[in-house]
Formats: sequence, structure tokens, C-alpha cells
Amino acid sequence: MSVPSLRIAVAARRIDPLAPHAPGRYADHLVRVLREQALADGTAQAPVVRTEHFRLRRRGRRVELGHWLRPDQLDNDLAGLLAEELFAPGWLSGSDVFERVFTGVVRSCVDGPLPAWATFYDNTLTRIRECWRRPAAAAHSSIAGFAPVYRRTLDLVGAGSVLDMGSCFGFLPLLLAGRPQNTVIASDLAGGTMRLLSAVARTRDVRLDTLACDAARVPLPDRSVDTVTVIHVLEHLDPEHGEAVVREALRLARRRVVVAVPYEDEPTAAYGHVRSFDRGALAALGHGTGLPATVGDHHGGWLVIDAGRPAG
Repeated sequence: MSVPSLRIAVAARRIDPLAPHAPGRYADHLVRVLREQALADGTAQAPVVRTEHFRLRRRGRRVELGHWLRPDQLDNDLAGLLAEELFAPGWLSGSDVFERVFTGVVRSCVDGPLPAWATFYDNTLTRIRECWRRPAAAAHSSIAGFAPVYRRTLDLVGAGSVLDMGSCFGFLPLLLAGRPQNTVIASDLAGGTMRLLSAVARTRDVRLDTLACDAARVPLPDRSVDTVTVIHVLEHLDPEHGEAVVREALRLARRRVVVAVPYEDEPTAAYGHVRSFDRGALAALGHGTGLPATVGDHHGGWLVIDAGRPAG
């Protein structure tokens, strides 16, 4: 017997990650997420699908997701679990649904908005550093995949001020801001995520400024920071928008711009990727700036542009 797919059309609305919700649950116009006891069935309605970590039902037009994740399991590997168990098989689709379900699992796993997110950030940053200390022992996961990207970025960013474009949850800005040699601005189009990052930074006693803006139109003066980082952002943008972001980064940087992208044969739609890169495409992007640039490979592709001098 075939099981129907839950492919749904969505209308993007803002997500407030700190909005109040009842303990153990999250709900908005598209999704309802509940914390459950493992394998407990609190309703007579059979699930559409049950996976290792989730149980999926449908209530009218709303998706209902149950989970039995513990607080110590709450970290950014949740992205990989959702992609592998629900989105890659086609039970759910769309970046908006992905973000809402992700938010719902975090918010329902620990009572209280800020304690839930603080747990998520604490666990994720701890596991990133564990991957740095023991890379050979790191399991295959979202965190293990990104840990060397963050490590490489920190190696490429020297002392001075840094603007991180498209920060998303802001793990990289928090890691940079934890170094005494850097002052850091995080930026992202999602204002709610930037408010969340500011709140989490305060709980960690980390000095970090945030901006809610399009990375192609950052409200800062020319050459206002030493380094601009654009880490796993361009794959989310069409080529025209991506080139505008690189131009904006070069307008703002006094020294260098550091760009990183994943290498993919096809864009990963579950993560909102709309464009794929290989080494040749990255080199062409650097050549188009007319500035000295180097391309390298390290868990994806890297483009480092010298913003301080013209091409020789």
C-alpha cells in the first residue's frame, strides 16, 4: 500500500523564534510540533509516517510532527535528521516548512524560548569544538560537515573587524567574536534570527553586533570592516543576486573577502540551495571581480579576494 506524500505549497511568513508557546509544543499556520514520549501514541489517528526520531501526521492543512528528542540531543544536527528522514524521502518539502519544523522541534524540546535556543547553541558550539579536537573521531553529521568550514574560516580571517554575511543562526560569528583579536558584525535577511542571535550572545557574555538586511544592500559605509565573510551563502542565491553580494562585500572590505561554497552536482533543495558550484564556477566569479583572488578546495570551494589592491 502506498503512503501519500505530504508535498504542500507554502506562503512565506515571518518566523519569530522567541514567540511564546505552551511547554512542549510549537504551532503556527503551517505546522504543529509536539514533544512526545518515545513510541507513545497519544491519538487514535495513525501517522502518515514514523521514522527513528519523528512521527508525522496531517491535521487538515496543517502538518503535525511529533518527536522524542532529548535536550542533550538538541543541536544543529537536527537539520540533517529532518532532511534525511522527512524531506529527502519527500514526506515534506519546501524551505519555509523546513525552517518552521526546525524551529518547532527546538522550541518544543526545552521549555521556554531562550532556554531552548541556549541549549541548542551550547550543544552545537560544544560539538563543533569536539570535531576540531578529534576530527578523525567525528561522526558523519551536519556539525561534522561544517566544523572544518568554520575552522578554515577562522584561519583565513586575521585580526580586526569582521562582517559575516548571511549568518543564519550565527555559529561562525559567535566563534569569531570569542577571539580577542576580532570585533564582529553578523548580518542576515531574517530579522527574527538576528534578534535570536543577539539574545543568545548576551547569555554567553559575547560582544556581537547584528544587522537585519539583504547581503546585497548592507547599511554600512564603504570600507567599514577589515574582512567580509560570505560562507555558504551564494548557493542560496541566483547568479545575479550572488554577484551583487560579492560586489557589496568588496565595497565594505578594506583587506579581503572570504567566500565558501559547497560543491554539488545539483542544488540541495531541502536546504534552500538554488545554485550549484564547482571549482571552475568559483574561479570565474573571482576573475570577474578584477581583483587578485585565489581559489582552493577544503570541504568545498574557497575564494579569497584581496580587496586592498587592484589586479597586477
